[in-house]
Amino acid sequence: MTVTTERASTTAYLEQELQRRIMCLDGAMGSMVQTYKLTEEDFRGERFANWERDIKGNNDILVITKPEVIYGIHMAYLEAGSDMIETNTFSATTIAQADYAMEALAYEINLEAAKVAKRACEDMTKRTPEKPRFVCGAIGPTNRTASISPSVENPAFRNVTFDQLVEAYSEQARGLLDGGSDILLVETVFDTLNAKAALYAVELLFEEGGYERVPVMVSGTIVDQSGRTLSGQTGEAFVISVSHANPISIGLNCALGADQMRPFVQALSDFTPRFLLCYPNAGLPNTFGEYDETPEQMAAQIAEFAKAGLVNIVGGCCGTTPAHIKAIADAVRPFAPRVPPPDISRQKLMLSGLVPLIYDETSNFMNIGERCNVSGSRKFAKHIVNGEYEEANAIARAQVENGAQIIDINMDEGMLDGVATMTHFVNLIMTEPEVAKVPLMVDSSNFAVVEAGLKCSQGKCIVNSISLKEGEEDFIKKARIVKRHGAAVVVMAFDETGQADTATRKLEICTRSYRILVDRVGFNPQDIIFDPNILTICTGMEEHDNYAVEFIESCRQIRATLPGAKLSGGVSNVSFSFRGKEEIRQAMHSVFLFHAIKAGLDMGIVNAGFLTIYDEVPKDLLELCENAVHNRDSQSTEKLLSYAEKHAKGSGAAKQVDAEEWRKESVDKRLAHALVKGITKHVVEDTEEARLDTVRFPRPLNVIEGPLMDGMNIVGNLFGSGKMFLPQVIKSARVMKKAVAHLIPFMEEERQRRLAESGIVNDEDMYNGTVVMATVKGDVHDIGKNIVGVVLGCNNYRVIDLGVMTPCEKIIETAIAEKANIIGLSGLITPSLDEMIHVARELERRGLKIPVLIGGATTSKTHTAVKIAPRYSEPAIHVLDASRSVVVVSSLLDEKAREDFIDDIREEYEEIREDHYDSLKNRRYLPLPAAKEQGLKINWSAQAAPVKPSFLGTRAFTDIDLSEVLPYIDWNPFFQVWQLRGKYPNRGYPKIFNDEAVGAEAKKLFDEANVMLRTIIDKKQLKATGIVGMYPANSNGEDIEVYTDESRSTIQATFYGLRQQAEKESSEPYLNVSDFIAPKSTGIADYIGMFAVSAGFGVDEMCAAFEGEHDDYSSIMAKALADRLAEALAELIHERMRKDYWGYSTSEQLTTEDLLSVKYQGIRPAPGYPSQPDHTEKLAMWKLMDVKETTGIELTDSLAMMPAASVSALCFANPESRYFAVGKIDRDQVHNYAARKNMQVEEVEKWLRSIMAYD
Repeated sequence: MTVTTERASTTAYLEQELQRRIMCLDGAMGSMVQTYKLTEEDFRGERFANWERDIKGNNDILVITKPEVIYGIHMAYLEAGSDMIETNTFSATTIAQADYAMEALAYEINLEAAKVAKRACEDMTKRTPEKPRFVCGAIGPTNRTASISPSVENPAFRNVTFDQLVEAYSEQARGLLDGGSDILLVETVFDTLNAKAALYAVELLFEEGGYERVPVMVSGTIVDQSGRTLSGQTGEAFVISVSHANPISIGLNCALGADQMRPFVQALSDFTPRFLLCYPNAGLPNTFGEYDETPEQMAAQIAEFAKAGLVNIVGGCCGTTPAHIKAIADAVRPFAPRVPPPDISRQKLMLSGLVPLIYDETSNFMNIGERCNVSGSRKFAKHIVNGEYEEANAIARAQVENGAQIIDINMDEGMLDGVATMTHFVNLIMTEPEVAKVPLMVDSSNFAVVEAGLKCSQGKCIVNSISLKEGEEDFIKKARIVKRHGAAVVVMAFDETGQADTATRKLEICTRSYRILVDRVGFNPQDIIFDPNILTICTGMEEHDNYAVEFIESCRQIRATLPGAKLSGGVSNVSFSFRGKEEIRQAMHSVFLFHAIKAGLDMGIVNAGFLTIYDEVPKDLLELCENAVHNRDSQSTEKLLSYAEKHAKGSGAAKQVDAEEWRKESVDKRLAHALVKGITKHVVEDTEEARLDTVRFPRPLNVIEGPLMDGMNIVGNLFGSGKMFLPQVIKSARVMKKAVAHLIPFMEEERQRRLAESGIVNDEDMYNGTVVMATVKGDVHDIGKNIVGVVLGCNNYRVIDLGVMTPCEKIIETAIAEKANIIGLSGLITPSLDEMIHVARELERRGLKIPVLIGGATTSKTHTAVKIAPRYSEPAIHVLDASRSVVVVSSLLDEKAREDFIDDIREEYEEIREDHYDSLKNRRYLPLPAAKEQGLKINWSAQAAPVKPSFLGTRAFTDIDLSEVLPYIDWNPFFQVWQLRGKYPNRGYPKIFNDEAVGAEAKKLFDEANVMLRTIIDKKQLKATGIVGMYPANSNGEDIEVYTDESRSTIQATFYGLRQQAEKESSEPYLNVSDFIAPKSTGIADYIGMFAVSAGFGVDEMCAAFEGEHDDYSSIMAKALADRLAEALAELIHERMRKDYWGYSTSEQLTTEDLLSVKYQGIRPAPGYPSQPDHTEKLAMWKLMDVKETTGIELTDSLAMMPAASVSALCFANPESRYFAVGKIDRDQVHNYAARKNMQVEEVEKWLRSIMAYD
């Protein structure tokens, strides 16, 4: 029968025909174009004969210059059996055509391509009117990715935005539709966000552009056998992300041959209710990039797809020809088409990140992580406001690790540019697989910020929120935008008259919203999530006491009357009146959720780690919370407060257990118990008892290999599974060392006897391997290295620690002499990176074959891959932390796993290098003059005159009382050293003590630290010293001149500044520390302060004594405390400068928490750190203040301070001064900086290598 092909009937025809038979798409356009062997002149034609660039390879332009060639290819595919042909427009967007300077031709190319294809289809349909042919307007992915950064160094950077893609795709779709396309095909989707932009553009044309709807098809690309797109989504997540566009078909094409694509086609076939499209390559490319699979081979494989009922539309991609399509069409003709499964999106809420999240009434309660909210988390807000996005990212990651299935993100803070901040943060977390795997809840009261978040996420998000507060018109407008983005939506129980606080009002508003969304906007009810407002109870106001009852009742009513809709809420609101009383809040949340979930609550914004199991709430507290939630007792508030006070100190002692009960066990169990618990008291006598049992342990070595290693294996397993923490492991190592130390004399005696009797015996056989470790020359920081050494020792590796400031030659000679299996290099300061490169070069020159591990705060995987690994033939591997070191070392020393492990590392590092060098091409930096022009412009005349310090010159402190320093200690980094991290809300000191997992160990560690601190102070084991300097100063361009006196006629020193150059997303200034000092040209008398302090004198002697007792735990503790004391001393000295010595903030009254949150006026950036990353600036400080002679604090060759527990800083008083990171700088600034400092460029590059934007 003849079927018309007008657009109105195309969809109906396709839906009917696809149920009747398997239809065929065409094959590759590029493969066929190549057979014509067209020249540059052919591509140009007359019109582009004088075009400014070569255009050979721009196949899309052939629809203008060689339309008959394209028409001929279309006809060949139609004659081979294609029902649909794609327009020759794969790269016909302004974005992709920019490579040929032809972006202005994008609309014309698409228009002409559609016309050529339409002509071919019409000519073919005339031959067989019973079988109409259709034009698929091909919309390719462009050559940019909206979800992936081209810069390894800046994962939040994108070289294309969602809005730019929408604009480009809109122009392309208009051309395709105006030219006569019957279908639009968004194909080869390797980044789902690009595809969502295309679908958004198309939907906008249909809704607002005056275009009649046509069927839309979407085809993704699985890039390898991982089953994921290039941007990381699984096939199922991809389907969820694009299904809002209601495509007639979804499928896969490109990247893989049919054989490799089979399992992924199967997965999609089982998952999507749409018709299934599949057009693979002709196999995988050979070494020359060509495709060898014959038509017969490919057709046989696709016939198996058809036979299994997997497909509705088939075709070919790269390497296929009309012969392939004919063979495929013939092969599938006998088979019935796939019958799509039911549409489960009508019964379940379907969301996606990198993986699907599917929810229905049978699912468990869904936790929405609440800590990426600047309004709800002070820590997160601080990181965001300070631009510390990596730290903010860590909070998101921790929430997922803690059980959050969705992450709520909110950037509503008055000092933030919400759109820019949301964009930056979502872009960043989209590159973090552990976070990006879950869906996002984009949360803001500013809808522009909501849109910004949606434009950065490839998954299917939830919008939080919209409401009727601004009326129906505003509500519908926002709902349509949300739907166009494919997101689910939270609807608040607000309307034009305000917030609903009774169950009746909540139901009324939600019902009205539901009907508008479903009936007028076309929302799937499953994508509607009502938040009927969880309000605070126990506030002391009687009218609030029934809020929980009203909420729970509203859940029951909404569940009963609004089918498909889901229910959510901000759970922490209910207990807000008890903030600070965490036991009460946890219990109240558990009770509230217990009843709300039974009433229908599906999900909640709640800290996943901040919940008590309902049955584990103490019975008396449970009763109080039940009464409060159900409003059964008017005295609930007072009773709960009374309970909180009564239990504040943790009364109710645990049952006492006989502490020595374990002493009755066998010696093996006693040793294991001592190792796991870190008990040294009896270890020597137990080890001796085992040694004397010569029947079981004929040699002393057997005691180590037997019960001691059995115990350490238990320790290793507990640590690896997260059931034991680093301080405990180090205590276990202390026990092990004492036991081994007792056995060593007996082992030596045995060794000597055996040597005398029968020759050589190798007493190193007891170890898994030998690791030589060193902090490299010029660096004095070794806490992290020492921890890695202890952890390796606990896993039976022989660790030879060469200490700090270790010359390259000593590292190499020791490695040779000790027959090392591994070399470990550590460093904290940036000059150490160059020293590591030098060590790698020397290892190569000496011909060593020993793998190298790289670690330390300043190191990174990228630096290791780009700068160190290429200098050494053997593996050079970056190790992130102590727990990872065991995995890496064991893999390198495992003969079976070694080669595969090394190959994986080399392949990964090669990719990192390629990405790094590609990123150098894509980064954008302002020229230095432009960055200066956009620097911070302080209105000096409007500010109060700078305060003159109480003295000019220096003031030294030779023996500071450390007891004065204690209140200023920031304990958070202390716990980080020991790798103890609480989970929200128990992150950070002192809340970490409440953490279910690490709290007890953290408290124990803290108590032991304070015992040592008291000993240090009482016995004066550490000496604290320091010096403060204050000087007249003015800025002169990029630098700060320091004068000898108030005449300001003689320059005593110059501090040189570096300015931010990386292009910014907003209008923020490009900062340099010199911006914070009044320019010389203003005539304003300004000042600069500085200090250097140390609390490290004496720590080496302490550590030597501890290590002599085989007590690594106490040694590491002493160094960690010295570091904390030095930082606390810096905080104390800076406070005295502000309030007394300088006196610009005399009325300041800040708590320690305020100080650590940087709530004071002014800043104290340290040379070598983000605001001035050049360590050589310390030289000017040391000379100006005569630091070494006055305080004893020295600088190493690499300009690390010695003792290591030392802090130095420049101090700025201006109220507009702020901490910032210079970031990457370009070559022009490096040359300018070298000239200003009168240094060779090569020398400056050595010190600034880590921040240079060029190689």
